[in-house]
Amino acid sequence: MGQTKSENLILVTRDPMGIAYVTINRPKSLNSLTRSMMADMAQEFKSLDKDESVLVIILSGSGRAFCSGVDLTSAEDVFKGDVKDVETDTVAQMERCRKPIIGAISGFAVTAGFEIALACDVLVAAKGAKFIDTHARFGIFPSWGLSQKLSRIIGPNRAREVSMAATPITAEQGERWGLVNHVVEEGELLKKARAVAEAMIKNNQDLVLRYKAVINDGLKLDLGHALALEKERAHDYYNGMTKEQFKKMQEFIAARSSKKPSSKL
Repeated sequence: MGQTKSENLILVTRDPMGIAYVTINRPKSLNSLTRSMMADMAQEFKSLDKDESVLVIILSGSGRAFCSGVDLTSAEDVFKGDVKDVETDTVAQMERCRKPIIGAISGFAVTAGFEIALACDVLVAAKGAKFIDTHARFGIFPSWGLSQKLSRIIGPNRAREVSMAATPITAEQGERWGLVNHVVEEGELLKKARAVAEAMIKNNQDLVLRYKAVINDGLKLDLGHALALEKERAHDYYNGMTKEQFKKMQEFIAARSSKKPSSKL
């Protein structure tokens, strides 16, 4: 790995392949978030989005938890702040980030930590990891999307129970319900996250960014308008291609087609 920022509780490391690692690094407090940590993480994601050397981002937590939510000892400072200030809003900056974000979840992802996990594009979880929504338990109103995103992923009935009864979702349940992409042993967590990142890096990077955008933007629409959005962006994409780019595409497809097919599925 490359250079590390260690002057705060949000650590960022870049490697030569184009993978950036963002680590929530407050393990003694189970990576609970202060207002300054949220602002720092927001700025890190904004910076990584602009960094052309970064192709994929892996987000994890150090120690026994991914993130245990907001540090309730500073709750008033956090909740009475400007929740509409997107510059210091971690989830808003994650959602604005064009690069794929892979969440590597170990231990607990609780409330705000759960919402940060939901802002990732792909989730890899260690066996034994749990996602817990305690908003209703502690009288905290959600503002980072949990009340809307979770029901769209696991279904409204399951989401109601998870949130209204504060029922944990295990990594294994999350995988069955479509919340988690992969469940692995604790020691394999970052290895698996990196493998997913490397698979993305092998592809056309312009298309990877465009694909993330059209999927995420389409999710905000009904199916009819989402399909129209795909058509519109496909039209713009192909109209913007040069003859040389079309030639390279055809050569690439021809080269792949000429390879002897594998005997294994």
